[in-house]
Amino acid sequence: MMKEDDFSRLELNLKGCVENYRYFRSLLEPTTKLLVLVKANAYGHGAVEFAAMMQRAGADYLAVAYPVEGMELRRSGISLPVIVLTAGTDFYPEIIDGHLEPSIPNLYALEAFYDHLRHRGLRNYPVHIKLDTGMHRLGFMTSELPALLDFLRDHPEVRVKSIFSHLCVAEDPEQDGFTIGQVQLFQQNADLITASLGYRPMCHILNSAGIERFPQFQFDMVRLGIGIYGISALPGKRLSPVASLKCKILQIKQLGPGDTIGYGRWGKAGEGTVIATIPVGYADGIDRHLGRGNASFSLNGHRVPTIGNICMDMCMLDVTGVPAAVGDTVTVFGEDPTVTELADHLGTIPYEILSSIPRRIERIVLR
Repeated sequence: MMKEDDFSRLELNLKGCVENYRYFRSLLEPTTKLLVLVKANAYGHGAVEFAAMMQRAGADYLAVAYPVEGMELRRSGISLPVIVLTAGTDFYPEIIDGHLEPSIPNLYALEAFYDHLRHRGLRNYPVHIKLDTGMHRLGFMTSELPALLDFLRDHPEVRVKSIFSHLCVAEDPEQDGFTIGQVQLFQQNADLITASLGYRPMCHILNSAGIERFPQFQFDMVRLGIGIYGISALPGKRLSPVASLKCKILQIKQLGPGDTIGYGRWGKAGEGTVIATIPVGYADGIDRHLGRGNASFSLNGHRVPTIGNICMDMCMLDVTGVPAAVGDTVTVFGEDPTVTELADHLGTIPYEILSSIPRRIERIVLR
């Protein structure tokens, strides 16, 4: 008899994760540190579970987007250094209490963080200076560096642990000129900061695509995001998929001509149509545009298309002519189909699909 929690699960393949880690590690010098991004619930994989895997694998750093994500890791026993990339200024006390390390993108944020350090009598607290080299999202512009350097010279309570920037088109060979320009500007500005400080912080600019395509610019550390989760920037390069979304069939129905399926009656049955209902829907990251036959999932070695609209918590599959029984496992994505295939159907990127898998889907680590 099936239990309710048997229905839907995101399986995390530890072996595949380690294989991807070793692949990216092999592209780096032995002394280069490796930071793994576990923001957005580890791109939907489960932040606590994935951070623990990365800690065991030998990662040097982790990074999250928001302070609350870093605090969750600390409560779960993760001891690796954690950078908060979108630290804001409202949660600096929690950042300090959790021994988290804030990204500093502007002078306002730096001044605010310094005030908290001074209030607590703390010195040499690690921060990470973000430079804007062309992404134009967050970070110090070149024109803002003199004010930054003046502040850092006058306030030694702040210790610059690293200087970093973010590449915005590292995966696109047609824009390599822009990427190289970003790296050159980063090098120039990082050297200026380092010369003023009198000590040498770490420098890092490469993301996953950058590690694969520009390993000559690895500096002291690289930031591994989507690559560790199994998505490569290189054409034809297949990494090990880490996550597989699976669920079990709830019910099977035999329908006939004239019967319709789902909201809006968009699913149309023919002679001998058999449908199966599975317990995942758009609240589980299954985009509604994958309905009406626009995608197919794997069942007992066969591909079965969606039929009708995707519901909030369920969707229906056309399993006509395919061996199927209540309790059989359906693979929404994993080895077949891949998350990249589903992303192509939607005209989006794998990041969006993976990060949309909610916490109500249980994460199970397969060792």
